[in-house]
Amino acid sequence: NVKALVIYVVLGIVAFLALIITGVGLIGAGEATGLLSGGLGILGIVGIIIAIAIFALIAGYMLDVIKIAINREDNAPEIDPVRQIINGIKLFILSVIYMIIPIIVMAILSAINETLALLGLILGFILLIVFAILLVIAQCRFAKTESLGEALNIGEVINDLKEIGIVKVLAIIIIIGIISYVLSAIATGIGNFSEIIGAILSGIVTIYTTFLQSRAYGLLYSDAE
Repeated sequence: NVKALVIYVVLGIVAFLALIITGVGLIGAGEATGLLSGGLGILGIVGIIIAIAIFALIAGYMLDVIKIAINREDNAPEIDPVRQIINGIKLFILSVIYMIIPIIVMAILSAINETLALLGLILGFILLIVFAILLVIAQCRFAKTESLGEALNIGEVINDLKEIGIVKVLAIIIIIGIISYVLSAIATGIGNFSEIIGAILSGIVTIYTTFLQSRAYGLLYSDAE
């Protein structure tokens, strides 16, 4: 679906430009006074809202890419803004729920004393890796069913992980991570010369790696079917 790809690349570029506008607006609001400060503050808030809406839409489309890959189909999903934005927001909630546990463990142990702080850091890092792997499977379950309850069913998530193979899941995560890092580093390096060009490249890279990751995760999860 070339049309959808182009649209989402453009949306990705707009989202990164919106983030730049947000930064300029909020920083300017802090330094300016009077009506100018208020105007820049509003500009920054509008930029945040636009960026959040676009990233939610992209996340929702990503879930549809995963679902199609799970079914081992070659077509691309159509654009369904309302449903995809809602699912994108649900995906954010799902991610927070999965990743909050390691953070809580680190925070509790760090608050007790300095000795436990180091233990908390190590244990928290291990838990972050474990829950990041579980989150990949949970995302696939959510993409397939569009149900947060199914995605939060830890027992079934673990069963799916065993069915696929933890080594295979880790390998895909690492490979996709390396590809994303290299492409992002290139975009960032070029962006040092021009913020506008950097935003455009970041938008393109983000969409490409997101779709690549989604397709890979969906095909991976299809092994559990």
